[in-house]
Amino acid sequence: MSPGKLFVIPNVISDNTQEGVIPTQVKEAIKACDIFFVENLRTARRYISSLKLGLVIEELQFELVDKKTSFEDCFELIQPLLNGKVGGIISESGCPGIADPGARLVHLAHQFKIKTIPLVGPSSILLALMASGMNGQSFAFHGYLPIDRKEKQQKLRELEKESRQKDQTQIFMDTPYRNEQMLFDILKVCRKDSFLCVAKDISGENEQIITKSVGKWNMKDLDLKKIPTIFLLYGN
Repeated sequence: MSPGKLFVIPNVISDNTQEGVIPTQVKEAIKACDIFFVENLRTARRYISSLKLGLVIEELQFELVDKKTSFEDCFELIQPLLNGKVGGIISESGCPGIADPGARLVHLAHQFKIKTIPLVGPSSILLALMASGMNGQSFAFHGYLPIDRKEKQQKLRELEKESRQKDQTQIFMDTPYRNEQMLFDILKVCRKDSFLCVAKDISGENEQIITKSVGKWNMKDLDLKKIPTIFLLYGN
């Protein structure tokens, strides 16, 4: 029996936006899946239910793939696909495999020649870059910066220096409740002529994306409390 296939299925990044950001191709792929590999069971069930595909959520098979899932675990999880089943991997938010533990399962699928099919959907990282006006030819995503304030400030200096040396856009994020502290630290340690883009609630009803030089930013420019946000720094 030939192996099945693995759909890489995007999720929404802001609540109640599925009608505008999730294409028909994604919905058809979900209906074709025998098993779902998900980062968060509750989020995945709610997401599929919101698409109103006529599926009975209680009858669907879900397997957890999160940051604690090892490659050995993935080997066990992928066995049904080796026997011809169709799988779908769904991140808690946005596109699986991008700043997401699902990349391990996708990597293993390639090793067993399971066809991997990425589907179009929202990615806060790419959407922020598209709207920033910064260099889209050379960029790097760094995920979460250090929590310790001194270490974070040092990392910001390093990213700014690297941006100037490589003409590269530096992209990073923090947990929503630390967004304001992140903005404060950027304005404190970065050069006034470097450019900062702050993109909050991308694709949501409170979306705001602003780019200007660090020297022109003010802490009161945006309310970032508990709102998913992407930061982009460009020092050239």
